[in-house]
Amino acid sequence: MNTRALQPITTKVAKTIHDHQLHGIHVDMNHLKSGEVNLGTSIMAINFKDGVILGADSRTTTGAYIANRVTDKLTQVHDTIWCCRSGSAADTQAVADIVQYHLNMYGVTNDEPPTTQTAAALFQELCYENKNMLSAGIIIAGWDHRHGGQVYSIPLGGSLHKQAYSIGGSGSTYIYGYCDANWREGMDEQEGIKFVKGALQEAIKWDGSSGGVIRMVVLTKAGAVRHLYLPDRNYEGPGTDKP
Repeated sequence: MNTRALQPITTKVAKTIHDHQLHGIHVDMNHLKSGEVNLGTSIMAINFKDGVILGADSRTTTGAYIANRVTDKLTQVHDTIWCCRSGSAADTQAVADIVQYHLNMYGVTNDEPPTTQTAAALFQELCYENKNMLSAGIIIAGWDHRHGGQVYSIPLGGSLHKQAYSIGGSGSTYIYGYCDANWREGMDEQEGIKFVKGALQEAIKWDGSSGGVIRMVVLTKAGAVRHLYLPDRNYEGPGTDKP
């Protein structure tokens, strides 16, 4: 072994260690904060003849990195009331948990299930009252005995909008034209699923912050049925499952 050849390398390593001890390892905290775990995202919900359909991609980003490629952005807040979450993952999870608690309390207190409108009003109050601290764009959709299927959206800022269909997240920018061209009232379940899947495929195709699998929930009088469509099968299945 040639010890002379090792000497310059050893000296260089020692100098590097010494520099790190003097100055510490530099960490750009501003860069880390800007890379908050974010559901930068494609979400949507539609009314169809017998209820509502919610859909979302599954990509979660932390800055420029993909933190999770199979995130579930569809959250159940009551038996037949669900929401799609976009924005900060932590913020939207916290808001959904609080709404779920209050809806359960509502059911016990009033001895009847809450309506989708009640759930949307709770989401809206939380998002509006805390709009300076939250990064949350939420779509609420559900079926109830009083109103049937309903879709509400709450964009950043906390305003509440009732719509026939709603799209949100970074990927929605690319599918306004697709939705305008293909949407029609009174679709049956299969037509609704095809519409949602087609829109989300386009969003995933063009938006760098959207990707992964497509998840859907179909809500009707009979309850909720979940759908999962995989990219390696060209989003053709594998099928459905009750949650």
